[in-house]
Formats: sequence, C-alpha cells, structure tokens
Amino acid sequence: MVETAPFEVIKKEGDVEIRRYPPMILASVYGMSDDSSFRLLFGYITGANSGKKEIPMTAPVINAPKGEHIAMTTPVMNDKECFSFVMPPSFTLENTPQPTDDRVVIEERRGRLVAVLRFRGSVDRDDIGPKSAVFLAQLKSMGVAAKDEVFLMRYNGPFTPGFMRHNEIGVEIAEGSVIQ
Repeated sequence: MVETAPFEVIKKEGDVEIRRYPPMILASVYGMSDDSSFRLLFGYITGANSGKKEIPMTAPVINAPKGEHIAMTTPVMNDKECFSFVMPPSFTLENTPQPTDDRVVIEERRGRLVAVLRFRGSVDRDDIGPKSAVFLAQLKSMGVAAKDEVFLMRYNGPFTPGFMRHNEIGVEIAEGSVIQ
C-alpha cells in the first residue's frame, strides 16, 4: 500500500470534504505530457537523484492545470501545466535528494486549506472541467470561497482498472470561509 499525504478533515458536507494539509515537499515537472512527466518523476524516485536513493511512492499524484503553479510559498502564476509527486512526510527541503534531471523541480508547498470532491474512474486533467463547474457551484452554495483553480489528485497506479481508481479534485480555499 502506498503512503498518502497527511491531512486533517475539518468539515464534511455531502460529497465535499474540507481538509487542512500541512507543508509538504513536491517533486514537480512543468509543461510536459502526463506520461513524460510521470516517467521523469518515477525515474527520480527510483534513483535518478543526487543520493541515488530510492524514495517511496506516495499518493496522490497531483495535476495542476495550465495557469496554476503548485506554490512554494505563495501562488505564482505559470503558463505551464504541472505534474507532481508528493514526497514522504519525513522529507524536508534540506534532506530531499536533488534530481539529476533539471526538468524535475523540488519545491515546498505551504500548508493550506483545501476543499475536495472524491470520485472514481479513469480521468486526466483535461476531463475535470464539467466536475469542476459543479464542484465550484457546490462550494459557492456552502459559502466557501475558492482561492485558485481546481486541480486533480490521483491515488492509483496506471495499471489499476478504471472502475477501481480513486481520484479527487481539489481547490485551495480561503481560511475564513469555513464555518466549523
């Protein structure tokens, strides 16, 4: 079983969860296809790094859409799509091995509050538009304000049959928009 990025559920309403994520370290690739990004990141965690160290795979794998940058300390706009692996919780910027390929970027994401909608099936980042519109409308009706664009989180490997795949779409939300 793959380790999952830690979070705390703050509130659940229907299909939507509000979660608090702690700071985390990501290995990211920008502006490439999902398959190419996955191969680079998989190479990184299987030894294409400064320590030639194998890094345990974690979930989710995160796709940020064109226009959103998975932030180091604050949101930074970027015109490239992003594909990221979450590093195990014990990793910091100081102890994370550096990639041997400069297309893999190690970055720290600050802790944040995220609204999440779970669903099953095969999906890629281009398929989330209709789900995103419904999700954002649901958040608005709850009085929850989205801060950025919706992103995709996938929890299963590529060989998991589609009907068994666990996915989520998420969006960072404003701290003051959640009534506990």
